[in-house]
Amino acid sequence: MAERVLVTGITGYIGQYCAAELLNEGYEVVGTVRSLSKANATRAAIAEVAPVEKLTFVKADLLSDDGWDEAMKGCSYVLHVASPFFLAEPKDENELIEPAVEGTRRVIGAAQRAGVRRMVLTSSIAAMITGKPSGRYGPDAWSDTSANIGAYPKSKTLAEQAAWDAVAGGEMELAVINPGVVFGPSLGAEIDGQSVALMTDMIGGKMPMIPDIAMGMVDVRDVAKLHVAAMTAADAAGKRFIAATAEPVSMRDVAAVLREAGYTKAPKRNAPRVAIKMMSLFDREAKGLLPMIGKRAAFDNQATFDILGWQPTPMDASLTEMAASIAR
Repeated sequence: MAERVLVTGITGYIGQYCAAELLNEGYEVVGTVRSLSKANATRAAIAEVAPVEKLTFVKADLLSDDGWDEAMKGCSYVLHVASPFFLAEPKDENELIEPAVEGTRRVIGAAQRAGVRRMVLTSSIAAMITGKPSGRYGPDAWSDTSANIGAYPKSKTLAEQAAWDAVAGGEMELAVINPGVVFGPSLGAEIDGQSVALMTDMIGGKMPMIPDIAMGMVDVRDVAKLHVAAMTAADAAGKRFIAATAEPVSMRDVAAVLREAGYTKAPKRNAPRVAIKMMSLFDREAKGLLPMIGKRAAFDNQATFDILGWQPTPMDASLTEMAASIAR
């Protein structure tokens, strides 16, 4: 009998691929949704790349205790993917922080009560490098939450720290995946991922200039494979895994790849830093970009190769396939 895995955030960009990877490997998958009205579209999207006979849905919200104990019944593993990601700086940082932190504690508590063997948490390199100077960072790095780093990096850092605290001394194992900026084709259901919106703006001509930003990047399909690998790899428990290119990829390089692939509306001109600072006064998305301007973070991602057997998808392929999936 197939082992059962709970996937939180299954309607999202990464969650759909995590579910597909599990289904392709023969697992039974239970996905949590805030509303069961989203189940059919999510099932249809996942069905494009995986069999869905062993896929079911349960209603559960990160901000409510309802449904979580029922969702965990019979599950050997949990992939906790659900967490809000908006580049735009919210008026109140707790709009992001509360569901991320409290939701993580809630999911871990239910998993522990159900006797789940191991949880894999989706964190981010934003929990490692934000508020830090340019340099090279490894799995022991943590963002500086005392600095003015913005709501999203703060929410990811505090949620991951809450997860490690919650499993300390307990029987359930934890492994954490820290992706860079995630690109790659979306599976077709309604996706609200920030990187999808970013790509849509770039190929649609809504980003007139290129900000001076360079980031570690990763393909969404790689992120899913790494989650599933971390679920059962003997040496993965208790570790954080960086899922990002060792060297940062600039937005200028991204735009060049897109133009080369025929997306002629991708921007060519560099955005002066002063222009983004001016925009940040009235544009919350520009304000969210400010901490990243001019920073260059490289990564020691060797453990991801050694323990999880990562075989990275080339970023050029990831970017062009993502653009094609949006343009179709």
